[in-house]
Amino acid sequence: MPSAVGFLRSDVSGTNQPRDELRIHAAARRTGYDLRKTIVFSARTDEPMHRLRVAIDRLGVDAVIVPSIQHFDDSLVPAQLLEVAVVITASPGNTWARTRRTST
Repeated sequence: MPSAVGFLRSDVSGTNQPRDELRIHAAARRTGYDLRKTIVFSARTDEPMHRLRVAIDRLGVDAVIVPSIQHFDDSLVPAQLLEVAVVITASPGNTWARTRRTST
């Protein structure tokens, strides 16, 4: 079974953080991923995408599940994240495929 980490920003979730964590768990079940852990960062987290990539590498997971696209800066899935994992939004249930960097 492929594995995933959940990711959310506490400043985006606010008081809905427990509900957002449940949405991540439900999306993992629905899409067939073993949710290994949920990583929570805030607006004050230094280099959040670098830190998330390190966690993905260390845990050896295949995907990142977020409550919604708003948990990324500018509401865009970072290209650097797609280099290492599939990205799934719990709502509305979109999936972005992993892209492989081509060597030149």
